[in-house]
Amino acid sequence: MTFTLPAFTLPATVARIAARLPQKPPTLALTLALNLALGRILPREDLAPLTGRHLRLNVRDAGLSLDFTLGERGFQACAADGKPDLTLTANVRDYLALALREEDADTLFFARRLLMEGDTELGLLVKNTLDAVDWEALQRDYGPAALVRRANPLTHLRALRRVPHDPTHAIEH
Repeated sequence: MTFTLPAFTLPATVARIAARLPQKPPTLALTLALNLALGRILPREDLAPLTGRHLRLNVRDAGLSLDFTLGERGFQACAADGKPDLTLTANVRDYLALALREEDADTLFFARRLLMEGDTELGLLVKNTLDAVDWEALQRDYGPAALVRRANPLTHLRALRRVPHDPTHAIEH
């Protein structure tokens, strides 16, 4: 049985409230997630053209506008002033559908559910990078089940039990 993301849009009230809140905390969460992926599933060398460029991720139905850039030390929040080099806009559900591989960027773009404004070359770079990500490996290695396995002390005990007993290391009393 496979899970399919239901169609939904957050209530307009959420966007009205969130738009009035500081955008830095969700931007920091986004950049933290991107930095965890950087070098693991997002090849840094492929993203070099993003260095120093102002990127904006708008989450329309959540009222979020997240401004960030790629620097020497990874992704970081940046000031929302000025015009970004690239802006991506979609609803929460559409970003999740992209991440879960239920829909691809082209489908969302042509259905006008994902908007891209600014430097088209940067947009294609981002799209191609997302297309190249091995999302199944990411889910297997870093998804909720993997986190539970790592946090569960029984997992570590089971691993220890699988190590064959070596009598030469026994302690004599």
